[in-house]
Amino acid sequence: MDDRVERERSFHDDRFGDEEHRSADRFYDINEASDQFFRDAIDRIPAPSRLLDYGCGEGAYAALHAARSGHEVVAIDISPVAIEHARERAEEDGVADRIEFKVMNAEALDLKDDSFDAVIGLGVIHHLEIAAAMREVARVLKPSGHAVFVEPLGHNPAINLFRRRTPEQRSADEHPIVMADLAVIRRYFSELDAAYFHLFGLLAIPLRGRRGFDRSLRFLDSVDRRVFRRVKVARRHAWMIGLRLASPKPST
Repeated sequence: MDDRVERERSFHDDRFGDEEHRSADRFYDINEASDQFFRDAIDRIPAPSRLLDYGCGEGAYAALHAARSGHEVVAIDISPVAIEHARERAEEDGVADRIEFKVMNAEALDLKDDSFDAVIGLGVIHHLEIAAAMREVARVLKPSGHAVFVEPLGHNPAINLFRRRTPEQRSADEHPIVMADLAVIRRYFSELDAAYFHLFGLLAIPLRGRRGFDRSLRFLDSVDRRVFRRVKVARRHAWMIGLRLASPKPST
């Protein structure tokens, strides 16, 4: 592995080996809209299909949801600790027989060409070199296959200020997606659709654990949907972007 990949592996081994979660994890309580986008995308994949959970993490959230939906899943992650925990979670969930877990570098997949109907990933490609990752995703997908990702965006000044002040909470090489990255992704996929999440919804963060949080979040998510639909310039300031990729281009 090169130094960057080894740093990612070491960071995530340390993170997943510590029972104390990062303090930033509390912000993910507002992610219902982007999580629902991701679940809905998996649910629309006809079962049974062969799916790759690309960077499954210790919870293997996507892999477990896909396996419960009747799919055959291969789940990979650079971190052996994450894979160990994810396998334990699958056994507890009763779907371990439908998921094959592998420790693997996402930029150099030890998987056959045209072997998956779908690739799914949650918060993974911003840890990777975008071109190398997309080349591999396009390679392992069948020509009729597609990919779905949810990733953090990197344009919101307030979010970027928080990131700069809390460097210990993220790996040294991660890089939230910027709009220029979408042009790189289009080199490998003929179809790219994007959805945007969590701008006004960020205002619900101080209400976590308080009465009225769920109702406030639903309202703010509805505001986000209207704003993103009508004001294109606002989209770049979202916290999360959902990507639907199809028509992988042949490797050259």
